[in-house]
Amino acid sequence: MHITILGTRGEIEQSAPSHANHSGVLVNGTILFDVGERDYLDLGAEAAFITHLHPDHAFFVTDPAAIDMPLYSPEQSENDPPLTVITEPVTVGPYTVTPIPTHHSVKVKSIAYCIEKAEEKVLYTGDMIWINKEYHHLLEGSRLVITDGSLVRKGGRVMRDKDTGKIYGHAGIPDLIDLFAPYTEHILFMHFGSWFFKDVEASADRLRALGEEKGVSVLVGYDGMEIETGSL
Repeated sequence: MHITILGTRGEIEQSAPSHANHSGVLVNGTILFDVGERDYLDLGAEAAFITHLHPDHAFFVTDPAAIDMPLYSPEQSENDPPLTVITEPVTVGPYTVTPIPTHHSVKVKSIAYCIEKAEEKVLYTGDMIWINKEYHHLLEGSRLVITDGSLVRKGGRVMRDKDTGKIYGHAGIPDLIDLFAPYTEHILFMHFGSWFFKDVEASADRLRALGEEKGVSVLVGYDGMEIETGSL
């Protein structure tokens, strides 16, 4: 698969030119995963899949727009363009896109997507804390995992809602490496938080070193990054 990383900035102020855009990934010029910027609609994608309805992943939450393509999401919202709630695998051309529930927010539902074409598999998670073990078999054989770089400290920032008992927040990058390392040799981080921008080069080196400790290759995403997964 040909992967284009469109945006790598979390919901923070812009401070680095290579990380100016909010979340978005384009697969083979055909399918969008998250639409953090209105401009992504101009790329000619045939469908878009949203991990969760926060505006840095779905710009239309705060900036209404008419979207002329199938738009899949973990839930419907009254103020958004027509969304198809995805609960089962969806086929788009030669691709099969399978939703996998994740833990991230109390207020909105969130899912990851397993993207498969022939024998090749890529996982895109958006923001997350955890994926229940009952879904871990879907992660097996992933050529690449693209996931959440919000927090670098182990343990991340995980809270528990006092009314529902549900956890919410972001896992730490070391925890995500531990989660995904058994299922892939390559993990790409994006959606960076403010920690990353204090020294971008040093932060990138730190991420790669964390991967080496666990025997996986860590890739550091940036806006416009192009990846041929078959060459990894």
